[in-house]
Parts: sequence; structure tokens; C-alpha cells
Amino acid sequence: MKPVSLPIVAVDIGNSRIKFGIFEAVGGTGLPEPLDVFEQAAIADFTQLPALLQQAAAGPYTWWMCSVNRPAAIRLDQWLEATKKHATLRRLTHDLLPLAVEVQHPEHVGMDRLAGAVGANRIRESSRAAIVIDLGSAITVDLVSAAGVFLGGAILPGIGMSARALHEFTDQLPEIAMHELDEPPLALGKNTADAMRSGLYWGAVGAIRELITRLGADLDVRPQVFLTGGAAPAVAHLLGPDVQHVPHLVLGGIAVAAATNP
Repeated sequence: MKPVSLPIVAVDIGNSRIKFGIFEAVGGTGLPEPLDVFEQAAIADFTQLPALLQQAAAGPYTWWMCSVNRPAAIRLDQWLEATKKHATLRRLTHDLLPLAVEVQHPEHVGMDRLAGAVGANRIRESSRAAIVIDLGSAITVDLVSAAGVFLGGAILPGIGMSARALHEFTDQLPEIAMHELDEPPLALGKNTADAMRSGLYWGAVGAIRELITRLGADLDVRPQVFLTGGAAPAVAHLLGPDVQHVPHLVLGGIAVAAATNP
């Protein structure tokens, strides 16, 4: 890939968090690493972004946005416009990605899932498929073929979403603060809250394990597994010895996609 020298701000807008990665150039092999990464709540004010990003809005940067949160994406667009900065904001769509997508409706697939697949294609072995797991507000487990094609996957509620559902749709179960797959709780809960923590945590880990097994069952060669998202470091060792934690898989995938669309 020919390097793109124009600085890039990759923006991954999720349902609860927004991540920003600054890239000076993208090219060569492997997954590009951001020079710096910032994160904020999706509802936070963009005027509170750190000075480096404020400067990036004023300089010759192209901002590439991958979003599954339409209101937050609109707010970012309006902020850049209102500040009269010189940055250009471009929104990634499935047809702008260096990725073949074989699902029924490619335009309906979450862009974070596709960007993660683009990133996985830069780091997987060429003869092996990849399973890409993203631990966010929702948990996604997707399969990329050995030929580099996104084949689809599974979506399940994130642990915070499941915790809220248990409280909101029952009469007596309490609301517990459990937003990520962090430290593993004991499987045997001795009270209601601990029993909920056990079920939420180990249920999510068990579901991911089962999906890894089933998605790889028909493959001739064992797939590589890449894990990203906020709680990935704490969970990776529970999913098998070959699971690789890639902190900025989606941001790197956005940067790779941006480099193919100068």
C-alpha cells in the first residue's frame, strides 16, 4: 500500500464511547499504530477534547469517521462545521472499505465490525481465517475467511446492557454496576447480586467461547482470534492461549481504509 502522508484522525463512534486515533501516515504492512489515542463518553461535549485534537481540527487533517451512533456522528459533524475549522470529515461506508463483504445486506453491517475485519486482514496469516471479537456495548464475534472476506458473525448484548435488562425487566433483581468484563467473579454467588455478576460474566465468556468453536468448526485450519474492546485484556486469557489482544484494531482498520480513499 502506498503511504498516505496527510495526517488522519480516525474516529470510532460507538453507542457509549468515542475513540479518536491520530495517524501521521499509513502504509507498508501490518496494522498502523496511532501516534496518540483519546477516548470520551459518546454524550460528552466535543469542546472538551484535548488540545492535540483541537489543533487537528484546525490543521490539514482528514477526519475519518466510523459510526454506529447516528446522533453522536451528527454532533461531531456539527461541531467541526461550527468551529469553522479546516479539517475535512469523511464518513466510512461499506463500499469504501478494502474488504469483500458476503452477507445479505452489507450496508446494514455495523461499520465498527467491518473496520475491525479490515484491521484483522492486515495482521492475520494469509493462510488462516480470523475470528474478530469486539467487547463493547454489544459484543460482536465475526468471521473473516482465509481469502480476507467478511462472512458475518454473531451479536450479543454487552455485559452492561445485560445487567440493565435484568433490573429493568424483573421486579426484584437489583441494578448492579457491571459495565465491562473486568475481574472475573466467583462462579458460586452467595447472594443475589453476586449470583447476577456470576451469570452475567461467565455467561458472556461462555457464549464467546462457544461462538469461537462453532465459527471455526468447518475450517480446515484453526483460525486466528483477535480480541479488542475495553475489557479485552482481562478476558483474553480466558478464551484460549492463541487469542491475541489488539487494542486499536478498529482505529487501525479505519486508517487502512482511509489510505485507500485519498
